[in-house]
Amino acid sequence: MAALETGTLDVPGARLHFEVRGTGPLLLLVPGGASDAAVFEPLAEQLCARYRVLSYDPRGISRSPLTGPPVDQRVDVQAQDALRLLDRHASGDGPVLAFGSCAGALVALELLLTKPDRVAAVVAHEPPAMRLLPDGEAQVAFFEEVHETYRRDGVAAAMLSLAGAFGGRPAPALPEVRDNTAFFLAHVMRPTTAFPVDVAALARLAARITPVGGLESRGYLIHRPVAELAALLGRDLVLFPGGHAGYAKHPEEFARQLDVLLAPEEPEATPCGS
Repeated sequence: MAALETGTLDVPGARLHFEVRGTGPLLLLVPGGASDAAVFEPLAEQLCARYRVLSYDPRGISRSPLTGPPVDQRVDVQAQDALRLLDRHASGDGPVLAFGSCAGALVALELLLTKPDRVAAVVAHEPPAMRLLPDGEAQVAFFEEVHETYRRDGVAAAMLSLAGAFGGRPAPALPEVRDNTAFFLAHVMRPTTAFPVDVAALARLAARITPVGGLESRGYLIHRPVAELAALLGRDLVLFPGGHAGYAKHPEEFARQLDVLLAPEEPEATPCGS
């Protein structure tokens, strides 16, 4: 197991928990939904032989407490959090690499858009940018209905409704330090699924963006926006193992494919900590 550095970073309105493993170019892993840094542990262990892997708990999630009352978690604010983490950990050797999944993919794309000098490449795994879809308003309304179900009937009923985004199956169970489902339903789901991605602005940076989807989530609502994003940017959609949580379910395979995208011509890596 790689040596692990952990710490906290105070940001406006929250205190972020972060984890760092390995050496090499800095690779930022941005979790989405209710997930924290624990969801990336197996993947980070695979990647830390080549990269200095930085992961964290987003504000309000697990070990990153808010320092004020709970509010909806805006994508632009989370991108500012990611930038502050880069300010803390980037060595000054140039732009960093970023992988984000679900809401984390939106955060990584927003970070690239607002600070293109700081980000060399983004691998965006199934960002839930519903407004990109031809029927986007109807899909945003679906997530609003899930939220209303949560407020009226509680977490279990809302998660049953949310299965509609995953082909009628339950949302994938993922490792997390704490159960953040209620916070996700109350403050994360709506602002991320309704987030207006600026495709025209991203198109100017399209060469740095790799849209990625899950082999097993094709045909699901949660997969559709990344296919649309790829088409709008004129980029190939790359399919990775597993579904919406493939990075957690198949970390070895996922890491190998991710490494090919991020550093296809790099020499063979040495084991973490060697």
